[in-house]
Amino acid sequence: MTATDPALTALAQGWCALSALHGRIEAHIERALQAQHDLSVREYSLLDVLSRQHAGEGGHLQMKQVADAVVLSQSATTRLVSRLEDRGLLERYLCPTDRRGIYTNVTEAGLRLLEEARPTNDAALREALDEAAKIPELAPLVRVVESLNVPA
Repeated sequence: MTATDPALTALAQGWCALSALHGRIEAHIERALQAQHDLSVREYSLLDVLSRQHAGEGGHLQMKQVADAVVLSQSATTRLVSRLEDRGLLERYLCPTDRRGIYTNVTEAGLRLLEEARPTNDAALREALDEAAKIPELAPLVRVVESLNVPA
């Protein structure tokens, strides 16, 4: 295969389209969340992921699992947790069975903010997808996203 191979060119164009769709969506949601709730997309995602934890077996996520879920490095996730903790939206505590483990929970204030921000996030996502669907190169990707039925 050469750099001008049609298959590679198509693959690169597909990747560029996917990247453009992601960027458009994330930027649109970011503006809405910042303007209405003083939250970034990453902060919203972190609150959302942590709000889904439960007290049962395997219900609390380790920091690596949280980092994977919000698509950040562990160090960036730790900094993000610290910022939200400073705002009173998260709290950390030691694992009762393994004193080396640290868990992070969403506070009541964090849960309230998340519930207030969820409709904004959802509306901004819908708006961004509707706008992207008008662009011929992105329309097929929008259809794929809309057809996915992925559990939360």
